[in-house]
Amino acid sequence: MALDTLETTLSAWVGRTETRSDTLTLTPAMALAATLDRADDRYEVGSALPPLWHWLYFLPLHAQSEIGPDGHAKRGGFLPPVPLPRRMWAGSQFEFHHPLHLGDAVERTSTIDSVRVKQGRTGPLVFVKVKHEVRRQGACEVAITEFHDIVYREAKRPDDVEPPPTPASTEAAWQRRIVPDDVLLFRYSALTFNGHRIHYDRKYVTEVEGYPGLIVHGPLIATLLMDLLRRQQPQADVARFEFKALRPTFDLHPFQVQGQPSADGRTVHLWGQDHEGWLTMDATATLRA
Repeated sequence: MALDTLETTLSAWVGRTETRSDTLTLTPAMALAATLDRADDRYEVGSALPPLWHWLYFLPLHAQSEIGPDGHAKRGGFLPPVPLPRRMWAGSQFEFHHPLHLGDAVERTSTIDSVRVKQGRTGPLVFVKVKHEVRRQGACEVAITEFHDIVYREAKRPDDVEPPPTPASTEAAWQRRIVPDDVLLFRYSALTFNGHRIHYDRKYVTEVEGYPGLIVHGPLIATLLMDLLRRQQPQADVARFEFKALRPTFDLHPFQVQGQPSADGRTVHLWGQDHEGWLTMDATATLRA
């Protein structure tokens, strides 16, 4: 299918919406705290939900019969039916308007914001941007606005040449070493009910998708970046956060999450780097004055 025809077809999904309801229960938050080695954290009804932990809720509860070969739901439905096999979380942008608290009844309205098709170096790419608005049930004001960027691409070929990597910054005030073993990846997949096989099925990810190892979840790395900020500045009030995934992180080696506050303390540059020092994720947190 020609790229312009594909974009016209998929653009019919722009504006499509869905709304889900949930309750911010205690157990997912306590389980993520354990997974992140936050042994001293204590949560109870009324505790503020840390930034990005809303990903523990509004989980995709697709029936087993609806699951496709990659572990995601079959194409179509809310997301457009992109006819490309590889799907990755490319990045997100957030505004944290009001805090949410454990015990809150909440709802999330999701909208297909845009669909773009372009020709990449190794074939067609489809970029889907989804807007999420999270609020307490019955409330008019939005608590969190999130834009979620998804990229779809062709299956990896033996002759594909990856783009040149970017060296990570050497100016880090904070850093933490992460060992991405099978248990960490399993626990995060379970907490987010993420069936994508690239995170736990080594035979699938190496033989079907052509990667050298299991892929560390982009949202997990983003959560670890935010967690690094919370460890270093526990009282920080994050107003905005954005991240971009630049290079896959595999479970074959430990990696680093690092951070550097700006001189005025209003923003914090956060990034992930692999064992070779290449930049894998680039992020910025803006703090409320």
